[in-house]
Amino acid sequence: MLYNDELSKWDRENFFHPSTHLAKHARGEMPTRVISGAKGVYIEDRDGKKLLDAFAGLYCVNVGYGRTEIAEAISRQAHELAYYHSYVGHGTEASITLAKMVMDRAPANMSKVYFGLGGSDANETNVKLIWYYNNILGRPKKKKIISRWRGFHGSGLMTGSMTGLELFHKKFDLPLEQVIHTEAPYYFRRDDLDMSEADFTAHCAQKLEELIEKAGAENIAGFIGEPLLGTGGIVPPPEGYWAAIQKVLKKHDILLIADEVVTGFGRTGSMMGSTHYGMEPDFISIAKGLTSAYAPLSGSIISDRVWKVLEAGTDEFGAIGHGWTYSAHPIGAAAGVANLKLIDDLNLIENNTVTGEYLRAGLRERLGDHPNVGDIRGVGMLAAIEFVEKKDGRTFFDPSRGIGGQVATCLAGKGVIGRAMPQGDILGFAPPFCLSKAEADIVISNTETAVRETLG
Repeated sequence: MLYNDELSKWDRENFFHPSTHLAKHARGEMPTRVISGAKGVYIEDRDGKKLLDAFAGLYCVNVGYGRTEIAEAISRQAHELAYYHSYVGHGTEASITLAKMVMDRAPANMSKVYFGLGGSDANETNVKLIWYYNNILGRPKKKKIISRWRGFHGSGLMTGSMTGLELFHKKFDLPLEQVIHTEAPYYFRRDDLDMSEADFTAHCAQKLEELIEKAGAENIAGFIGEPLLGTGGIVPPPEGYWAAIQKVLKKHDILLIADEVVTGFGRTGSMMGSTHYGMEPDFISIAKGLTSAYAPLSGSIISDRVWKVLEAGTDEFGAIGHGWTYSAHPIGAAAGVANLKLIDDLNLIENNTVTGEYLRAGLRERLGDHPNVGDIRGVGMLAAIEFVEKKDGRTFFDPSRGIGGQVATCLAGKGVIGRAMPQGDILGFAPPFCLSKAEADIVISNTETAVRETLG
């Protein structure tokens, strides 16, 4: 305990934590939890408390904790070759092998993958390449990016701008003028409750058309969207959404970025979320599921039609001026190779589909009739519960009450981690793919208890 107290002091004095109330943390009003170990779906802190991590870190530890196969692959790579860069045609066995494995799993129209470090830099890369693409094609005005409200695409300058959540804009002078936002495909929060899903999809497509007309298609380069909204609420798209949106984009020659940082490599129950929802993207952003977060690595997968223009650009202007020191880092790549192999060998996507549906069914059975539960939704190994003050007329709680956070805190006290999603009273779940039905029962039972203790 003394060691923990000392670590807590060092933590408050030295560590700038992301997405944290800085003042409360510095004053000691927020606890410091030092995580010391993990196995399967459980994490353990230095005080010996075990918690079932039903959010897989940040939807990223897809294969579960403690996979020695990945740890050993990282160790072997570090002993053999801890680092070399990937500039001017250099590669390693791990990075080249992983590139092949990624492309074998990508949609058929994709051509190459560029490796970075995190989801934010993957999306920054995609925007930069879209601008390069349009410059090569002699369209210097075609630069704006359309995103959706409630989408999450990172927290850099462009990526934070594309993110459609207030927290990531407030007091950061974001969004930048190159980014404009359209309607969120969030059927539960539609203004007109009489709309069918098909009607709401038509409404979203019409709003996109109106935005393009206002900004001018000649000025719009790309549209970025997660196959399903992740941090914005774990919201699957309404019926026919991606077919309708892609029709508009093709009409106006606007490139599509599929942000698969959350959905890539099995989270939806399909290898790629793009395939799951019938998307035909020009770029795919990948990260979390690429290594199950055992090492930092991201990727930007480029379509064949874009790649041909990039090649032509370098024939005309020389080597492309883009790259990171740690692009295709061999340790991250080795982790990726071992991770993707595990997903295949253990049939984790199949388990993900079966157990994920079992989890949602259990939550619906236990809480579907609760007067403050407005919606229980999800797909694959994703689930969310949205709380309302009144079901009739769908009256939401005053945000200042922080109902979602209260439920998540109560649930953590019972040994289960769910995530209070931002900008709404929503409790999210994204467990590791290895979650068993018995472990899902623990999540279901404790979630019911936490909801009833918090809301009655």
